[in-house]
Amino acid sequence: MAGGPLSNKIKRPSTRPISSPILTFVRLNHRFVRSRPRGTDATRSRSTGHTVFTELRRRVITLELAPGALLSENELASELGISRTPIRDALMLLSQEGLVQIFPRIGSFVSRVDPQRVADAQFLREAVELASMHDVPPEPDAEMTRQLRDNLAQQRVVEGDFEQFFQLDELFHHGLMRLAGHEGTWPSVVAAKGHLDRARRLGLNEVGTVGVFVQQHTDVLDALLRGGAAEAQPLMRTHLRTIFDDIERVRARSPELFASNLGVPTRRSVAVWD
Repeated sequence: MAGGPLSNKIKRPSTRPISSPILTFVRLNHRFVRSRPRGTDATRSRSTGHTVFTELRRRVITLELAPGALLSENELASELGISRTPIRDALMLLSQEGLVQIFPRIGSFVSRVDPQRVADAQFLREAVELASMHDVPPEPDAEMTRQLRDNLAQQRVVEGDFEQFFQLDELFHHGLMRLAGHEGTWPSVVAAKGHLDRARRLGLNEVGTVGVFVQQHTDVLDALLRGGAAEAQPLMRTHLRTIFDDIERVRARSPELFASNLGVPTRRSVAVWD
């Protein structure tokens, strides 16, 4: 018979998987369902990383982790009940901010106070806060003014509790920005002044009293409400620049807390630059 056996003319079933819109949807949807836990894990991981970064940054800024202190990934991970990965990631972020120094094969250390970084942060803060005073209205908001007065009253009764005063100090300056209608700029100021805040805390410990700062705050607010920016700006400038005198006093007594141009530290309980 021409053309060969009949079996040669019958097409064998294809071994390729059947493709149809329904099966394609099922396969894609199956992969989507399986991938959702991974997304949840990624979200949880990002949340953990942010929490760890925020906590370690707080410890550095408040001097709970002193300038020059050795940072052990294992100890921090054990204390916080997490793996080393989020600790390592947080230290990398802090190093980008200049608050931590990482030396390969030696270790990670809290950065010592860098006067130049302090001066840069002070320049930014002074520029923003002084400029905002021009926008305080002739008739300032009464409720905001009352809150600032209440804040000053609280400052007067926290003598000896430097951390509580520091928080009230932050609220006072934030309140002045609100009075000028520039509350939204405050988070940017806060993010930029990590080095400055460490120096301010060292300065408070050196001075040993908050009385002079409370009086400066009072004088600034009175001048602002009485004579506007023209009268208040010189007082605010003097107040903000007090930090430079404080730094010099602290450096004279504890030079090991401040950055220098020396090389790589030796790994000990605190950073030691040979």
